[in-house]
Amino acid sequence: MSTHSYSREARIVPIRQKLADIDWVLVGLIGLIASAGFATLYSAAGGSFSPWAGPQMVRFAVGLLLLGAIACVDLRVWMGLAYPAYAVSMVLLVAVEIAGHVGLGAQRWIELGPLQLQPSELMKIALILALARYLHGLEPGAISRPFHLMVAAGMIAAPVVLVLMQPNLGTAMLLALCGGMLLFLAGLSWYWIAPAVGAVAIAASTAWEFVLHDYQKARVMTFLNPDSDALGAGWNITQAKIALGSGGIIGKGFLGGTQSRLNFLPEKQTDFVLPMIGEEFGFLGTVALLGLFAIVIAYGIGIAMRSRSQFGRLLAMGITVNFFLYIMINGLMVMGLIPVVGIPMPLISYGGSAMMTVMFGFGLLMSAHVHRRIDVPRHSSGII
Repeated sequence: MSTHSYSREARIVPIRQKLADIDWVLVGLIGLIASAGFATLYSAAGGSFSPWAGPQMVRFAVGLLLLGAIACVDLRVWMGLAYPAYAVSMVLLVAVEIAGHVGLGAQRWIELGPLQLQPSELMKIALILALARYLHGLEPGAISRPFHLMVAAGMIAAPVVLVLMQPNLGTAMLLALCGGMLLFLAGLSWYWIAPAVGAVAIAASTAWEFVLHDYQKARVMTFLNPDSDALGAGWNITQAKIALGSGGIIGKGFLGGTQSRLNFLPEKQTDFVLPMIGEEFGFLGTVALLGLFAIVIAYGIGIAMRSRSQFGRLLAMGITVNFFLYIMINGLMVMGLIPVVGIPMPLISYGGSAMMTVMFGFGLLMSAHVHRRIDVPRHSSGII
């Protein structure tokens, strides 16, 4: 069968056939990780589905339906929507600065009636889509040419700056790292990488003086010496370390965590959910969870490698890298290896925006898998 004939037939593949082609083993792994999150949130509430576990289960169920629907949409359609999604996300980020909702000292949400929309979460997906499309349209090695590199860098820098202004250091860091990794995977020459590292170092020192807020600087100083204010700024990370360490090898058992039950562990349902798992299920339970995450990441890399198109490969790798960065940043944060930046543990931490973003991303990953044999045109004229 020729590539052209396959591409035409791919447009009329029945939905049921596409659903059958979904990697249900990967979906099962995602569900297993989410179930561990439900159990943890149930324990965090003292053995109750309210207020966290119940709503989280509903969100995950909606997310599964979303995943299936997105997986059935042709990969070329997602390529056609990439730039519009990026543009809409940028407009929403600007709108946050103009009329955003302020919560916990940060302006990150837009009020839409009874709903709160967090545009920075949308940008995590939109940036991956837009970069994957832009890089797909370039000839091999063209990303190392100054003009193309400046365009790609500008696509990354614009949302990063807007997110920093909210301020949201964790999401800005995730966007910058994910975007930079996509440029590397697209073939960026090492000639540019060393100067980029130097530029980041200069930018970090400049940001310390003129961009970071006082509370963000306090987080960095607390990270360097948490014991200097163990009852104040260092409380979160100190209690997280105690919870992780007190679980030992096998943990204190389900519903047996004392740091969480006595409310010593802060934000146990969101940012610091991993120390709670470590306290109740110990080192072995934590390693088992991280092992499940590693298998999901391996599946994502495999999907990227099997994709025929550059767009499919970059999209799958971008979603996988984004998922990995969630895990890495949250894990390093709760262990005190990086400053506290407010990134949740995916599928585990309580939160609607983060859950929907992760499930939307998995839907795109599955679309890349279902449509892995399709040739995606380099230019928009061939996109359906």
